Amino acid sequence: MARFSKILSKTDVKKRLTVPIKFLKSLPSFDGGHAVKFEARDEGGEAWAFQCSVRRRGHPKPVLTRGWKEFINSKKLKTGDKVSFIKCKNRATAKTSYRVRAEKEIEIFGATIGYVPL
Repeated sequence: MARFSKILSKTDVKKRLTVPIKFLKSLPSFDGGHAVKFEARDEGGEAWAFQCSVRRRGHPKPVLTRGWKEFINSKKLKTGDKVSFIKCKNRATAKTSYRVRAEKEIEIFGATIGYVPL
């Protein structure tokens, strides 16, 4: 099971989500292209369609573009909140699936004390 979690930055919330390079190998094959589409289900079972793109030349710098803003807006996420992507593989069928989890930041007196799942 591959996963990554990230505290959302201003750019992540306003434009696109930067994805760690090491997570690229967990996504479906790019088949020589610069973008790949995949679906992830949230905690409530809702399916979200995302697209991960990389630069055509130089450092790949993977980002989630399509579908990301809809997810952010639907979950009402803001800078400081947390998102996780998990790749799962069914042992019986060998089928790959993805999960996405959003968590709201909990602050008390200006200090982050944790996160609560949505």
